[in-house]
Amino acid sequence: MPEAQVSAPPSPQLFFETVTAFHKTEALKAAIQLEIFTAIGEGNQAAATIAKRCRASERGIRILCDALVIMGFLNKKGTSYSLTQDSALFLDQRSPAYLGGSIRFLLSPQSLEGFRELTAAVRKGGTVIDHDSTKPEHPMWVDFARAMVPLMKMPADLIAKLLKADDGKEWKVLGLAVGHGLFEITLAKHNPNAEVWAVDWPNVLAVAQENAAAAGVSGRYHTIPGSAFDVEYGKDFDLVMITNFLHHFDVPTCEKLLAKVHAALKPGGRAVILEFVPNEDRVSPPVPAHFSLTMLAGTPAGDAYTFAEHQRMLRNTGYSSIENHPLPPTFFNVVVGKK
Repeated sequence: MPEAQVSAPPSPQLFFETVTAFHKTEALKAAIQLEIFTAIGEGNQAAATIAKRCRASERGIRILCDALVIMGFLNKKGTSYSLTQDSALFLDQRSPAYLGGSIRFLLSPQSLEGFRELTAAVRKGGTVIDHDSTKPEHPMWVDFARAMVPLMKMPADLIAKLLKADDGKEWKVLGLAVGHGLFEITLAKHNPNAEVWAVDWPNVLAVAQENAAAAGVSGRYHTIPGSAFDVEYGKDFDLVMITNFLHHFDVPTCEKLLAKVHAALKPGGRAVILEFVPNEDRVSPPVPAHFSLTMLAGTPAGDAYTFAEHQRMLRNTGYSSIENHPLPPTFFNVVVGKK
């Protein structure tokens, strides 16, 4: 006879770990601010030498490093600490893929404020913050543009590969709500025959222009200041990049934007949408599925839309073929609609 399945007894562990989950956030934040990962990467492995490099107490470093081991950010053998593969790539400041600077936006007061009022947001069905992130010229988007480039570098490179930018075809590219501008800038770096027009608020476009100049593509990087819903785009674009933008709005607003994009594309042109795309069950994969909660806390009506929902929005606004491309190892998907 098969053995009977024995379920685990009830435990308060999940409750306790969830209620105290902010401890992990603050521990990682402290480690980044103290440059612990960089110190260990430089060869400091004992608490005493890490403490000296980080100008902190040995006791404090030992306790924090042990916590980082428990969390999975460090390894420990005896009394020596070492970086995990992920920490070496993403949290050592000497790495070109360093992500530590993104906490300036991800853990900013503006980003956290909506979650402080999450109970009220659930009752209302949207944020209760009256200066939410969809407001015109919100200053948080300048912080976003400056802080998020490292986190977006990998998906930008993957999109350039997906779209075969290196083929060098003549492209007229429009970017909407570009923020740092990295997605369009990366296309222009890979394709010397790509000409870019970028839409965002003037204060944000200043950051994108700095990044375009640093990448050596400023001569092919043009700006259209204003709201993506209001400005005139122009015509005959080969690509329109809509990256991390649709999730801020409800379906009718998204469809209004997609219809405007459709009118700006040449026949055969493509709308390229980078998004958090949960599965149809809306609880997997964890990062895209959880992003709906972020939108509930921070926007009046935003959401993380499934691929089926993207399909309906694109079909309703005239797109003839629609593709869904996971973008591993990131947690993003690229949805492409063709005119």
